[in-house]
Amino acid sequence: MRYKWFEIISPEKVISPSLLVFPSRVEENIKTMIKISGDVKKLRPHIKTYKIKEIIQLQIDHGINKFKCATIAEAELLAMSRVKDILLAIQPVGINIDRFFNLIKKYPESKFSTIVDSEDIIDQIDRKASRNKVITPLFLDINNGMNRTGVLPDEKAIDLYVKISESKNLIANGLHVYDGHIRESNFNLRKRECDKDFKKVEKLIKNLKNLNLDIKTVIAGGTPTFPIHSKRKNIEVSPGTSLLWDERYGSMFKDLKFLPAAVLFGRLISKPKNNLICFNLGHKSVAAEMNFPRLKFLNYSDTNQIGQSEEHLVVECLDSSKYNIGDICYAIPQHVCPTVPKYNDVITVENNKVMGNWKVIARDYKINI
Repeated sequence: MRYKWFEIISPEKVISPSLLVFPSRVEENIKTMIKISGDVKKLRPHIKTYKIKEIIQLQIDHGINKFKCATIAEAELLAMSRVKDILLAIQPVGINIDRFFNLIKKYPESKFSTIVDSEDIIDQIDRKASRNKVITPLFLDINNGMNRTGVLPDEKAIDLYVKISESKNLIANGLHVYDGHIRESNFNLRKRECDKDFKKVEKLIKNLKNLNLDIKTVIAGGTPTFPIHSKRKNIEVSPGTSLLWDERYGSMFKDLKFLPAAVLFGRLISKPKNNLICFNLGHKSVAAEMNFPRLKFLNYSDTNQIGQSEEHLVVECLDSSKYNIGDICYAIPQHVCPTVPKYNDVITVENNKVMGNWKVIARDYKINI
């Protein structure tokens, strides 16, 4: 019997719902990511999508030695994986400032940096750095259109960068520019918008250099724009979704030739009406923040997702008598990033065989620190 790439030879032994991950496809995506970037040294991948040590190691094996993350737990996972250069890409506030410095103490072999956009937070980090006797690298977070975090690239940005540069406890490492608002499916339109918004950043860089301020690097973009930013000089790029991929990005960005490497495994659990079937893929097993469809079935057609609750996904079909209770379904999530942390571990599959599992170590907000 010939199996499709996503199918498991002995599915009766697999718990449902589960999330299957295909390491060989992950590795192909790493190679594609490196090829698109043009230089492995330009890459600072974001680990928020997977939070898995083995996927970090696969990238290290391909020469990637710096990473970006969104939580203290993810930063600790990177340090546990012996990553040398770790950027916490969210401004630490409250106790997370203390936790950031505790990371620095516990993992001296790793270099930690973070992003800031607030004078008050810069002052707090400055005081903590002085108290802990460590020189702390900071990136100024720039809002060039995302309107989520960051400071506009104007006089205030200059003032904040000067403030970091003048501190004896801090290092002004450069700028952090995330442009997740740029999601044009057409590559040429996406590039036009990306270049237009980045001109504001280039003007800021020029003004900072005119003040003899050092811009060591600029960390720019996410998955949709990293092919564009990678062509610029003195830029690091941070794709994230690229390694597991999902249906949303796969359908939006046809120019990015990544492979789906994470598949939902579920079962049909009820047939409440002639035209309705129900799967055990509720909110607890797949990201539900989007409109329907929330996943793409790989082995079902002519279906329409109409309802979802904590444990259940209700689907319209032409004739439910064609299906049996207990039938298996395979599906690609629309949004893989918030789907992965719904699982304690993922099941690894190679050549249609279950090989083991990988723990989603940083799914929670705390590991040790």
